[in-house]
Amino acid sequence: MTISSSLNASVAGLAANATRLAAISDNIANSSTFGYKRAVTDFHSMVIENGAGTYAAGGVRTTNMRLIDQRGSLVSTANATDLAVRGRGMLPVTSEASVSVDNGENPMFLTTTGSFRTDDLGYLRTSSGLILMGWPALPDGTIPTFPRDTSDGLEPIRINSNQFAGEATTFIELSVNLPATSTDSTSTGETEELSVEYFDNLGKSENLSIEFIPTVPGAGSSNQWTMVLRDSASGGAVVGEFALEFDDTRGAGGTLLSVTPISGGTYDAVTGQLSINVAGGPMDVGIGPLGSSTGLTQLSDAFQPVTISKNGTPVGNLTSVEVDANGFVRASFDIGINRVLYQIPLVDVPNVNGLEALDYQTYRATPDSGTFFLWDAGDGPTGDIVSFAREESATDVAGELTDLIQTQRAYSSNAKVIQTVDEMLQETTNIKR
Repeated sequence: MTISSSLNASVAGLAANATRLAAISDNIANSSTFGYKRAVTDFHSMVIENGAGTYAAGGVRTTNMRLIDQRGSLVSTANATDLAVRGRGMLPVTSEASVSVDNGENPMFLTTTGSFRTDDLGYLRTSSGLILMGWPALPDGTIPTFPRDTSDGLEPIRINSNQFAGEATTFIELSVNLPATSTDSTSTGETEELSVEYFDNLGKSENLSIEFIPTVPGAGSSNQWTMVLRDSASGGAVVGEFALEFDDTRGAGGTLLSVTPISGGTYDAVTGQLSINVAGGPMDVGIGPLGSSTGLTQLSDAFQPVTISKNGTPVGNLTSVEVDANGFVRASFDIGINRVLYQIPLVDVPNVNGLEALDYQTYRATPDSGTFFLWDAGDGPTGDIVSFAREESATDVAGELTDLIQTQRAYSSNAKVIQTVDEMLQETTNIKR
């Protein structure tokens, strides 16, 4: 009966608007929830053909959807590991429960923002128990090649706040002037000595002792020296010996004319570097190219170490951890160095709104979302990572309140239709009287 279909349609309308009210209330309740994505309810009409001359109300049904691709605005914070994604990518996280089980299986969830801090075990986690994941770096700070279509290479990011770090010295640059008078026939042939500190592979302080021995001729000036390098880590053994000859012509006077290896090393005339082997491995010592006024020179009558520079540092303590725009987790140490510990990729799927929504603003890939791919932050379509930032809720409270008024009116109207149908059915019943 047509009048009965009106009743059924209005009941369906009540249920549909109640569903929409639930979505609106959820949105308003989470208007201050970082990273929250709006839920929307769509209405779809139901059409029932009942034959010519009559019309049967089919009613309405609803579908619910979370607009995960809508992003909230970013707000700054004071925590270096407060992270937000500027783009369509998402951060990989896992649950604290799975890490606690420690069976090697950590399911990957996705989120667009999070306030991560180290817990008692050093894991970067949120207050809700989400642990950030990334690819671990090798000891030299490089990231190995990991598969991009699986989360197997990802690990929970763990920071040891008591860790130490140091960098071995691999290069020393010398700028030293040797006295030209020491190679005269009237010279006493006094050896010039220089000691340079360096740091070995364990961060210990060692010394490279350098002797410059002049060649004193029977007459005139030889302009020749023997350079001997000794390594304290090798018990003072000679690790390099070189014959040096300086130019005494006008314009080029005092510059290196030739460098001849005698033992324990090589010389590259283009780069001006000696290559020797100390106890910890190869080391380059820059003395300057041939004919250059930098590096070693022989002028005047004074031995003058002008500048000595080198790389490497002693062991230092970790002071802070930050995440850059490309997702590299860098640890800074009080000796002025920083080291890459992890790289956080950004996850992308073809249909972001097809992800399954879970608690704490996390999501999981589904057949509707399509297969995921792990991108380098700042590369591809995913955008980059912003530290010292959080993403606000995508809820527009003014818009939700407007929808709330419309929903209330629609609900009341459907209730009024039911009341009207009830009165009409009562009139039909009264016909018999």
